This record gives sequence, C-alpha cells and structure tokens, in this order.
Amino acid sequence: MAPLQIIALAFVVFAFLKIIIIIKDPQAWKSFIKALYSKPHLVSLISLVVAGIILKCLLQELTIVQIFASMTFMMAMIMVQFSAFSEEIIEISDKFLKDRSVMKKIWLSLSIWLVLMVWVIIDVFVK
Repeated sequence: MAPLQIIALAFVVFAFLKIIIIIKDPQAWKSFIKALYSKPHLVSLISLVVAGIILKCLLQELTIVQIFASMTFMMAMIMVQFSAFSEEIIEISDKFLKDRSVMKKIWLSLSIWLVLMVWVIIDVFVK
C-alpha cells in the first residue's frame, strides 16, 4: 500500500472504532479522552510529529493548495457535525475569547498555521 492509502485506512479504522465505542459505551470513550488529554504537552508533541509525517507524505502526491482545499472540505464536514451542538460551541468560544492568555496557549499551532497559509498564498500567487 502507498503511504496515503495507509494514512486514509488508519483514519477510517480509528473513526469506525470511535463510533463503535461511543455507541456501545460512551463512558469508555470519555475515559479515553480524559486519559489522552491529561498530558496535553505530550499530546501536542506527538500530534505535531504525526502531522509532520502526514504532511510529508501528502506533499509527495499533492500540492499545498490541494491539501488546503481538502482541509476546507473536512472543516465543512466538521461544521455539519458541530452545528448540532451550536449552543455549546458558542459557550466554549466565549470562554476561549474571554481568556486573554489564549494566544500564549496556542502560539505554536498558530505559528504553524500562519506559515502554512503564507505558503498557500505564495503557491497561488507567485507560481
């Protein structure tokens, strides 16, 4: 299998497992989430490494513009799901935006997003 097929298959397997666990025992999923996010710096580091590996694999087959277009599709799909929880989303947004230190908490991911967005702009307008 090609790297992108492996990545896609891993995503599908994880998503199916998540759905099955949530349907059968939502508390088990809640326990998993609590355990996972009890070490936020470790989760962040591992996620960053995995994201880097996936980005490297994607860039062997796609351009950064194609990747961002795909992410736009994914964001739209996530918004469909999150719209069922609009009140909760508004509440958590209010909470985050009231926290004046929010930028200090997200500086790493924000920096990465900014670099990637500049890359897309350069790719679209310079090439």
